[in-house]
Amino acid sequence: MPTKDDWRRQGQEGYLKNLTFTWELYSQNKSDHDHCEFCNAKFMKNEDENILTEGYTSKDRYRWICENCFKDFRKEFNWNIEHMRS
Repeated sequence: MPTKDDWRRQGQEGYLKNLTFTWELYSQNKSDHDHCEFCNAKFMKNEDENILTEGYTSKDRYRWICENCFKDFRKEFNWNIEHMRS
């Protein structure tokens, strides 16, 4: 579990607790990309190896979390998974 002073913490406990996520391929919502809610990694439909093309997303597909941050914060934030990664 990350420490209380982990650099990725930016007040997410106010809006990300107790949510349900699914593992999805990234698809554009309102912009051409999104960022991980914690580490700011970029999600985008792209072939660049430094850009994420899949991750955990909220039911409304507004919030995206990379695999590493999801693993780190899942227990603390009490997240559920609706669809597991295949």
